[in-house]
Amino acid sequence: MLENIRYFIRRALRNMRQWPVLCSAAILTMAVALATVATFFLVVINIQGLASSWSEEVQVVAYFQQPPSRNQLAPLVRKVEAFPDVKQVIYVSKTEALKRFKTRLGDDAGLLEGVSRDLLPASLEVTLKAKSRNRAGVERVVSLLKKDSRFNDLRFGQEWLERFENFVDLLKFVGLILGSFFLFAALFIVSNTIKLTLYARRDELEIMALVGATKRFIQIPFLLEGALQGLISGLLSLGFLGLSFKLLVQKSLQSFWLTPVGFDPVFLAGNQQLILVVCGVMLGLLGSLFSLRKFVRL
Repeated sequence: MLENIRYFIRRALRNMRQWPVLCSAAILTMAVALATVATFFLVVINIQGLASSWSEEVQVVAYFQQPPSRNQLAPLVRKVEAFPDVKQVIYVSKTEALKRFKTRLGDDAGLLEGVSRDLLPASLEVTLKAKSRNRAGVERVVSLLKKDSRFNDLRFGQEWLERFENFVDLLKFVGLILGSFFLFAALFIVSNTIKLTLYARRDELEIMALVGATKRFIQIPFLLEGALQGLISGLLSLGFLGLSFKLLVQKSLQSFWLTPVGFDPVFLAGNQQLILVVCGVMLGLLGSLFSLRKFVRL
């Protein structure tokens, strides 16, 4: 048994050495296909994380027609905090609103010198619970706030987040289409590479069959060859993905001006990296299997 295993490995390696150009083409094609699919997957993961970070900033701001008195404010805050979708309510006075505005202006804050403190309206900043940071949750809170006549304007930035989520869905779809195309191309090239190897050795295979070699004995070295090619391509794609993540994805997301402070792009988890390599092995095995069906019937 051990001797057979050694023979299969030596035979597979010899096949790869005898056809270096075809073997390299198959490995590189599979590596490009796997890296393309994994890159889209990695980008989508980080963009979804980015969207999740942005969703933490989703809130409804309700502006007062007239600032409430102290006796009115506490009951109103408790009432809004009792809404099912609300996590926290913060009252922002006119003075605090103007102070925030000056802070945002930075060096240009001097432009507001002499401006009345009543320039900006008082408001309630309503932060939503994590499960309610979506269009439905925002609409529920807004509909409840609209029933209170003390508010004359409501602002919420949910539409841009919805558009961003649609963009993520589009990115997933494009990644699926391109990934499927590249994987099919890789499968086609691997299959034809093995076919050429089998065709060049058809006389040898016929002799082996005549002297009593079983179909499995003939097939295993070629299946092993495809698996080795897939293993190498999986490792290459993983290395390329890690390099591109450090040089492109990580720096691009960190330098993106809408990226929240403290957001750290993530790479593939250990099990996801293992799945990528296993997919390479399976891709090579399938390519070999398809070609063997025509030359050596299962």
